[in-house]
Amino acid sequence: MTRLTPSRRALLGGGLALLAGSVAGPMGGSVARAHGPDLHAAGTGPAPGADPLAGRFGGPFTLTAHDGRRLSDTDFRGRFMLVYFGYTTCEDLCPLDLAVIEAALKELGPAADIVQPLFVTVDPARDTVPVMAAYVANFHPRLIGLTGSEPEIAAVARAYKVHRRKVRPAAGGPEAYIVDHGSLTYLMGPDGQFRTLVPHKTEAAAMAAVLRRYLPAS
Repeated sequence: MTRLTPSRRALLGGGLALLAGSVAGPMGGSVARAHGPDLHAAGTGPAPGADPLAGRFGGPFTLTAHDGRRLSDTDFRGRFMLVYFGYTTCEDLCPLDLAVIEAALKELGPAADIVQPLFVTVDPARDTVPVMAAYVANFHPRLIGLTGSEPEIAAVARAYKVHRRKVRPAAGGPEAYIVDHGSLTYLMGPDGQFRTLVPHKTEAAAMAAVLRRYLPAS
């Protein structure tokens, strides 16, 4: 079992109750939603072939990592990319999904060494490099947080078909907002091409089973 640090416990605390219920509406907490079908939800069935969604998700990007490096999608050629979009002030779905990704990779053991988890912000105005660095430290040690300018984030969100929208409460200043965003996890192959989607609320064991179907046999 993963040991929770106090900061991580705070990140996860608000979201644990959400797993038992539905996602709240725009003014009732989180509004992040998964868009699309529950593909390969339990990692069962025949070995993966040509995915009918291949070519619809993904594309080139150049963004800034949480350690200040400029990284492009081509920097990960030869490895699988496990890509999740979210933001650091998300109080429920984002930390839960990142914790599931961490647990799934740990369950895979050494087989997961070829998988690079990536956390791409949908809120670049607030998620600066130092903010991203502090946030990703709560999760998998190989997790890379990626941010950039608004045009850069807009471009990668379009490439991955990620919905994102600021939702402002009735009362509050210009900085009082949450971000409505898609919450799928994307598996991209060593060639940079789309492999499959993993929907929100997939358990760690099921995500590991999905990944195992695509990873090289150990």
